[in-house]
Amino acid sequence: MRHCVLMAGIGLLFLLSGCQTAERPTTSGTSQPGTAQSTATPTGEEVAVLTTAPNVPPPITRKAPTTVVVDLEVVELEGQLANGVTYTFWTFGSQVPGPFIRIRLNDTVEFHLKNHPSSKMPHNIDLHAVTGPGGGAEASFTAPGHETEFSFKAINPGLYIYHCATAPVGMHIANGMYGLILVEPEEGLPKVDREFYILQSEFYTEGNYGDPGLQPFSMEKALDERPPYVVFNGSVGALIEENALEAKVGETIRLYVGNAGPNLISSFHVIGEIFDKVYVEGGDLINNNVQSTVIPVGGAAIVEFKVEVPGSLVLVDHSIFRAFNKGAIGMINVQGEENHEVYTGQQSTKVYLPEGSAIQTMPKSQAPKVPGAQNKEERIKRGETVYKRNCAACHQINGQGLATAFPPLAKSDYITSPEIVTNAVVNGLSGEITVNGQTFNSVMPQLQLTDEEIANVATYVLNSWDNIGGEVTPADVQKLKK
Repeated sequence: MRHCVLMAGIGLLFLLSGCQTAERPTTSGTSQPGTAQSTATPTGEEVAVLTTAPNVPPPITRKAPTTVVVDLEVVELEGQLANGVTYTFWTFGSQVPGPFIRIRLNDTVEFHLKNHPSSKMPHNIDLHAVTGPGGGAEASFTAPGHETEFSFKAINPGLYIYHCATAPVGMHIANGMYGLILVEPEEGLPKVDREFYILQSEFYTEGNYGDPGLQPFSMEKALDERPPYVVFNGSVGALIEENALEAKVGETIRLYVGNAGPNLISSFHVIGEIFDKVYVEGGDLINNNVQSTVIPVGGAAIVEFKVEVPGSLVLVDHSIFRAFNKGAIGMINVQGEENHEVYTGQQSTKVYLPEGSAIQTMPKSQAPKVPGAQNKEERIKRGETVYKRNCAACHQINGQGLATAFPPLAKSDYITSPEIVTNAVVNGLSGEITVNGQTFNSVMPQLQLTDEEIANVATYVLNSWDNIGGEVTPADVQKLKK
């Protein structure tokens, strides 16, 4: 049997050995029928096309099963988990999640697993599409600097998780060793315009969410099922901002969604859409007109919908604090013509304050003790994390605000001094204000943040979106409070 090297279609999520941070995967592309072709070996075997999340290999068009060669390397490396936060990931194919594998019913898969010599641990692979001991785990136990090989026949169609199953299994999964494998039925899946690959997982770090620097794995938090991070596609922000998915009005979208866990069930939902079809748990059963679908740990689902109107669709785990406070959030930006028969947008607005206009107060919580920022640049980076956790839901990720409801922070003529921003964060804000020529009359609650967090987020806002610049320090916050 051939030892075919397969890295076609794989982009690196992380910079390799010796790197301190890593670039996020590109997420603007989609798999379209006919955009890539698998290749054949001299003996007639087919080398599978593997893709980096959120991309999906093209549909399989051949009419008969064949032998498919999959060649995958395990690499342990340091990469970015969140802005300013790094983690030592254990990976399939130098990416988290591992590459998407697409085969056909009754294909024979010749699987090669290599473990890079720099690895500190042995690894293996358990593919839930395999019928056999350990899903291939027993046959693929691979020491650092070694390669193993086994074969299996794909006798059940569906969408399946794969993961490392070397003891301690939970730790190997929690460190990033998982992906999806699709076994297409003989007749294939119905044609759609766009397909995307999304995999939810958790990371258990010694530090709290957003604590900077290289974060080690916490076995205590993993056993207690208390992840500081719940994310899509391996890192906070992997599917938002410049990494957001793209589509056009009128297109049909298929999402291949997996849940690697290792602990939490997912309630997958797309805000602003209804799933026309859900292939329940990635199998043959199809449910229609679904708002949210439960995806068990070690399971998957296929969801399909047609986009009818333009705008930003938000992908979330509807265990909602995971989305807005731990990272399980993504976006699909839809371009095209408005369709007011389906959705008009806001048609009117007016003040409604039957119980007065007192400023609301957010509940207090004990903030983690983190060393203060050492310079302005570090303060801006930390401030971005505070902003995304506390401010982005109203003022939006890009600071554009929401028309008639929440004023823009981007290029804001209201922000004329650092004190104005700091005061709004410390004391809240209510009543009528004018920003960039538009009148707003809403309530901004007091945010119960530490002086360090207030200084960081104020500095971030001042230095973002063409605002006036400047720096706020914890001492400045104390002075304002007094």
